[in-house]
Amino acid sequence: MSKITGAQAIIKCLQEEGVDIIFGFPGGAVIDLYDELMDCPIKHVLVRHEQGAVHAADGLARATGKVGVALLTSGPGATNGVTGIATAYLDSIPIVVFTGQVPRALIGNDAFQEVDIVGITRPCTKHNYLVSDPDELVSTIREAFYLAASGRPGPVLIDLPKDVVASMMDFPDPEPIRMKTYQPKVKPHPGQVEKACKAFLQAKRPVLYIGGGVILANASKELTELAEKTQTPVTMTLMGLGGFPGTNPLSMGMLGMHGSYASNMMVSESDLLIAVGARFDDRVTGRLDAFAPHAKIVHIDVDPTSISKNVGVDIPIVADCKHALQAVNDWLENSADFDSAAMAENHQPWIDRVMDWDKKHPLSYQEEGDVIKPQYVVETLNKLTNGDAIITTEVGQNQMWAAQFYKFNKPRRLLTSGGLGTMGYGLPAAIGAKLAFPDMTVIDVAGDGSIQMNIQELATAKQYGAKVKVAILNNNYLGMVRQWQELFYNRRYSATVMEVTPDFVALAAAYGAVGLRATKKDEVEPVIKEALATDNLVIMDFSISREEGVFPMVPAGKATTEMLLV
Repeated sequence: MSKITGAQAIIKCLQEEGVDIIFGFPGGAVIDLYDELMDCPIKHVLVRHEQGAVHAADGLARATGKVGVALLTSGPGATNGVTGIATAYLDSIPIVVFTGQVPRALIGNDAFQEVDIVGITRPCTKHNYLVSDPDELVSTIREAFYLAASGRPGPVLIDLPKDVVASMMDFPDPEPIRMKTYQPKVKPHPGQVEKACKAFLQAKRPVLYIGGGVILANASKELTELAEKTQTPVTMTLMGLGGFPGTNPLSMGMLGMHGSYASNMMVSESDLLIAVGARFDDRVTGRLDAFAPHAKIVHIDVDPTSISKNVGVDIPIVADCKHALQAVNDWLENSADFDSAAMAENHQPWIDRVMDWDKKHPLSYQEEGDVIKPQYVVETLNKLTNGDAIITTEVGQNQMWAAQFYKFNKPRRLLTSGGLGTMGYGLPAAIGAKLAFPDMTVIDVAGDGSIQMNIQELATAKQYGAKVKVAILNNNYLGMVRQWQELFYNRRYSATVMEVTPDFVALAAAYGAVGLRATKKDEVEPVIKEALATDNLVIMDFSISREEGVFPMVPAGKATTEMLLV
């Protein structure tokens, strides 16, 4: 076989992995690779900031389940992508990020646009590489894609010295990837499955607590089957929303700091808590000594380091969520002690109690005449899309209102920065999702503060025909921090008042998009209808109640049962 350049080898590897879209920004260190992209069928999307490239790759990965790819140049190009990499890392999203690097002979000499991106990203990648030998380039790329997608997924970075990309090399045939130090355990231990099932059969107040791992493992079908045949109520983390149908009567929505009253109370009163693909994040648990104090805890997770990390676990099951849930379902079906009807009857008093909590304290808000309530905007989005859009969010109040009032019935429909809480995530993530699914409605629910973090990506959306809809819940505040200042700092609004905010309708026009505005409640539905019917990129600017809060709310250091309800 004739030799090819490193750039050609990288393109062949991407095609081998089924990559058809990459997001990036060119520069001198990767110019050879960009030249090669001119002659290949892979679509390159030119973003306006490198952070946007990584978020867009992340959004594509969350929406499709595939590995997203970003390409950045060296130095500031690479460092601009770090926030996106950390966002993916905290939420376990499979992406591969290629960064340019100065030639090998200049590394360590403070060359122009040189930075140790491997060192910088070591804490926020699943793994990273500096390719120092051209003959290892292809095997490194193949290994990176395998690492990003297997086990607990995550971002992998490959740093490419410019001379390696220009080198001539052979392109080896694919071989099975074997790594002695990395062998994720996918199948559950039968003995642990049996212990969990026996505990399930004995429980009178069980709760299924599910996280993003259910979605990443494509385990929603198995989870729904288990919940329905055992008549067990389900609560979800922010990342788990959509892993169980939000309109199912057994769904109590989100738990934790801004979770539903019913979810937090039922976890507190449960006698068996089955955690599936969740990591007991501090926003979920509140004060640890008061979290699920009466419950035996079963924890299913593919990452053994997550088990008993924050909360002690009685029955650990290290396995892929899909395999583990299927094993639980199979054990129950084959057990002489399991009777679905009898179990449902046994759980009915518990279900009645949970439903009573939900009836007494549902997610709600108070109307104020013509004033637009942000919850109403999200409810109307849900109604007019039939709950079938892909929703991305920025971070803050807008994110929580979207999580509370949009009913996610399918997985991979909520794309949001949960672990890192990255303002500016929603718009580029929406672009990634829309380019992956051009026929689907994709809506970014944003705040007037966070949308400005990466608002330049409107140009990217327009250039590539990503006709996303942006719903800005505009209160002229950095709303979530303002809410904390209102409740705990005597309304001293330090640095949270947005005294200068763009005219978003005019800004939309500047980008060749459509801008719409609603200032009264009766304008909300017509604006959303027009946006959904418009064959263009659209910004909707909703002037919402300025000091509206997100409730319920668990104050810092409090138990999840100590919720502020209004």
